[in-house]
Amino acid sequence: MDNVTMTKRVVFITGASSGIGRAAALAFAGAGYAVCGLARRAERLETLQAEIDALPSPQGEFMSVVGDVRRADDVNAAVERTLAQFGRLDVLVANAGIGQHGAVADAEWEHIEAVLRTNIDGVLHSVRACAPAMRGSGGGQILIISSVVAGVHTPYTATYSASKAFVSSLAGSLRLELESDKISVTDVLVGRTATEFNQNRLGSSESLRGRLPTKTADEVAKALVKAAERRPRHLVMSLFDRIILAGGLLAPALMARLAKRQYEPSKSN
Repeated sequence: MDNVTMTKRVVFITGASSGIGRAAALAFAGAGYAVCGLARRAERLETLQAEIDALPSPQGEFMSVVGDVRRADDVNAAVERTLAQFGRLDVLVANAGIGQHGAVADAEWEHIEAVLRTNIDGVLHSVRACAPAMRGSGGGQILIISSVVAGVHTPYTATYSASKAFVSSLAGSLRLELESDKISVTDVLVGRTATEFNQNRLGSSESLRGRLPTKTADEVAKALVKAAERRPRHLVMSLFDRIILAGGLLAPALMARLAKRQYEPSKSN
């Protein structure tokens, strides 16, 4: 590593090969960060590398690591490579996640397990690997990608929603545990975003009903870069997302019925 690298802030992003993770890697690199992107798909990471290399100067460096957040050893090894390459770690974007559509009682167990291991275990592995590295760098910022459905009962996407409720609760507890280490934690409550997420979710591939306001991955990524500087406790992207969160708190039965209309499989399935 050189002196130029040492002066840059360093971000570790999981699920960097697509969607919000990919957009975040581009946004942080464009803002001058050194970026380590972890994902399972090597060819996607190679494409991302080329896109970052083509960004206008000055730009941050990018290092890709192929690995699976469900395996603690993969995440630990990726963080060790980050420290070896860049000398420090300042920001974690715990983004890797998958969805699942279908009734809990009828879903394939391997689908449920994949969601829980990715969305919960993956975040835990990432935090446990990155927090000690941030202590060694004098502090840092953890951005945990949750969802507005964390506060809503959502039939037919219950496993996904419950996993996001877990990580949102985790964010609040971590904030208190890590404050003496000068590590801030942001609960990022994302609403519907135009990515491959819905097409890639496990279970039923049926399209969701209704047309709801949708953010782009680039818009979310830009907000993440700002949050890494401002360190808010919570990050909500839009007024509509705030309404969903308020509805889940103030009118949970109504919000659950609306969610059921959105997610219930059609009778023909």
